[in-house]
Amino acid sequence: MNHATLPVGMLILVICALILFKIFSARRGKSLFIRRIPGLSAIDEAIGRATEMGRPMMFSPGLLGLGLPTLQALSILKHITTIAAKYRTRIIVPTCDSVVFTIAEEISKEAYTNEGVPEQFNPDDIRFLSDDQFAYASGCVGILNREKVASSFLFGYFYAESLILAETGHQVGAMQVAGTPAITQIPFFITAADYTIIGDEFYAASAYLSREPTLLGSLVGQDYAKAVLVIIIIAGIICTTLAGFYPSWHWLTWMDWFKPVSQ
Repeated sequence: MNHATLPVGMLILVICALILFKIFSARRGKSLFIRRIPGLSAIDEAIGRATEMGRPMMFSPGLLGLGLPTLQALSILKHITTIAAKYRTRIIVPTCDSVVFTIAEEISKEAYTNEGVPEQFNPDDIRFLSDDQFAYASGCVGILNREKVASSFLFGYFYAESLILAETGHQVGAMQVAGTPAITQIPFFITAADYTIIGDEFYAASAYLSREPTLLGSLVGQDYAKAVLVIIIIAGIICTTLAGFYPSWHWLTWMDWFKPVSQ
């Protein structure tokens, strides 16, 4: 490792150590604080609303295949389906990918089985609509209108169809919770949905909802690592600025610390 990569390597070690420390702390039973995320906290409220009204819910995992955003959406689906099975509430899951369809079906079936009501699982509620963007959107619009959906969950990666889905949900009176890493679609969800998961909150959802120690520790450890990075950046800016005004203070520039000593 040369002098240029040494500080980067040291920083990576510090970040990894922070994350591992928090993971081990959580697994030992230490309580870790995560701030309240209104959109994720509203999920239980949306499920309860559908249960009280005796109407179904709809969960859309987005327009991507089996990628990171879809996997995160499926982890949220697992949480929602488990509660839906507990309350005997129907949930419809339209998909646009055959692999996602199979996984969503298995997740739902397992949730009902774990709650002791496997007979409540209806395979017809897990639907493959189309892999075409607007054909899929049209199918979801049809479900929202025909089924009189009480609550709609839009989690995953969306494109131009995001406003179509959210606006239709608003028109049918559904309570909507949406989340996506697609920053170009977030404004549409903020406008039409009741609650919107923004930025890193989308990827924090699985830890926030499940409270699984490994995920929880990893999430908190990453937050500490971000704080360390911010402190280093601010300190670097200050030191570099001072070294620019006072050349004799060049030793404040952190890169000088790692320069090899001249022979």
